[in-house]
Amino acid sequence: MEMFSILFRTLFFYFFISVSYRIMGKREVGQLGIIDLIVSILIAELVAISIENTHDSIALTLMPILMLVILEISFAFFSLKFRKFRIFFQGKPALIICDGKINYHELIKQRYSLDDLLLNLRQQKVKSIEDVEYAFLETNGKLSIFPYNKNRRIFPYPLIIDGNIIKEYLNKTPYSAKKLYNVILENNLNIKNIFYAFYQNNKIFIIKKDDKKTFLDNKDIRL
Repeated sequence: MEMFSILFRTLFFYFFISVSYRIMGKREVGQLGIIDLIVSILIAELVAISIENTHDSIALTLMPILMLVILEISFAFFSLKFRKFRIFFQGKPALIICDGKINYHELIKQRYSLDDLLLNLRQQKVKSIEDVEYAFLETNGKLSIFPYNKNRRIFPYPLIIDGNIIKEYLNKTPYSAKKLYNVILENNLNIKNIFYAFYQNNKIFIIKKDDKKTFLDNKDIRL
């Protein structure tokens, strides 16, 4: 009887957790951020305890799992709406290599060793650091590498994300925050209606929240 109870609980939680993760929108472990990983560990522990303690009601496990699912969905919602909230809990990508040179300050800040960096470069078939134009340490711990290529294009610097100016990239462009804001206003655009804007090849590419893409180049911009 106890064996039947264990098998039933295992099958029940298998399907229940599958549905829960479908609701949370997670597809693979590599996409999990810090909050996602914490929720996954807690859910796994709760399920393991419930399977072992067959004399306890399943409801005692379902309630905290449902609370974690609701909490995860709430975090995802606020992360989409508020960039500062997302950065506080999930962090932001770190520029580890720029123009073939290691950003040691960021390397130390992220507690990412040189051995880890070289290992990731070898795994992606990159022979030398000098061959890398840009490398970002993503919030999920993966290293995104952009090697130099013959048809080289200037790296797109994000200027606006979800209506917020990204100040850390402005010093790599001809714009200050004030100048960028004035450019947006003078071209009859509302910064709060801009989903994404980036600077590349002397142009500002803009994707508005209504999905219409446009760009401003030197002849369009009134400074």
